[in-house]
Amino acid sequence: MEIQNKNVFVTGSTRGIGLAIAHKFASLGANVVLNGRSAISEDLLAQFAKYGVKVLAISGDISRFEDAERMVNEAVAELGSIDVLINNAGITNDKLMLKMTEEDFESVLKVNLTGSFNMTKSVLKPMTKARQGAIINLSSVVGLVGNIGQANYAASKAGLIGFTKSVAKEVAARGVRVNAIAPGFIESDMTDAIPEKMKDAMLSQIPMKVIGKPEQVAEVAAFLAQQEYLTGQVIAVDGGMTMHG
Repeated sequence: MEIQNKNVFVTGSTRGIGLAIAHKFASLGANVVLNGRSAISEDLLAQFAKYGVKVLAISGDISRFEDAERMVNEAVAELGSIDVLINNAGITNDKLMLKMTEEDFESVLKVNLTGSFNMTKSVLKPMTKARQGAIINLSSVVGLVGNIGQANYAASKAGLIGFTKSVAKEVAARGVRVNAIAPGFIESDMTDAIPEKMKDAMLSQIPMKVIGKPEQVAEVAAFLAQQEYLTGQVIAVDGGMTMHG
């Protein structure tokens, strides 16, 4: 798929990986829909003026199907289509299993997994009708190998991998591709606040001995959107953390 002049909807794109992905697609000439639960600031929108593309700000809660459907309809009404959907929005609520409540578990699945279902369900009808489109789901290495204190997050991200592969099989013949990215440790406000001793422990798990950057995940998202013979795949962007012998 040629990215220039295509329309890309990035959920959870006000910061971090989502914002880096939005910038990457805009730099390639795509029109971009920025999304978050709260209103998008004018300062954030101003960052995209240099690209000369259309940038929409559409707020809503992806965990609510009616919000997801409304946001997709708004984007299609304004831009004419959604050619690429990036399901990036997600939350954490880390606790050891013995202390985790039902609400702690369900709240994470509702955003990370059900939210991706809501957005995917909403875009599939126009995509399959157009017989073209790309959906990219942001999973995590935690969904591949698990992590202490993250049973809810790991379940949501592992579920997203199964979701990716299943939907990819359903819509491949209709010209829609569905892939996933599983980031490892990526620079963020959260990793900046981690004590040096904990950072050293994290780095010891990464063969490349360096924490990744949001822009590196964004590069893979752009690659997946453009590869017309690639679907149902999970690419780990993790410095080798989850490599298999």
